[in-house]
Amino acid sequence: MPDLPEGDTPGDRDSAGRRTAATPQETDAERRRRRARFLRELAEARELRDRVQPRRAKTARLRHAMRMRTFRW
Repeated sequence: MPDLPEGDTPGDRDSAGRRTAATPQETDAERRRRRARFLRELAEARELRDRVQPRRAKTARLRHAMRMRTFRW
C-alpha cells in the first residue's frame, strides 16, 4: 500500500489508526517503562516550551492559579 510506511502493514494498526504493539503480549513492566519514558519526554518538552515562551508560561501559571482558587471541593 502506498500510504503506509516501509514495513508497515494494516494489521499493525488498531481501528483508530494507531500503531499496535509489535508483540501480542506486552508485559506490564515493558508498558510501565514505555509510559515512564513518554512522561519524561513530555515533561522535558513542556519545560523547553516554558523556557522559549516565558510570557505564555507565566499566563498559563496565572490561569491555573485562578482555576485552583475558584475550584470547589
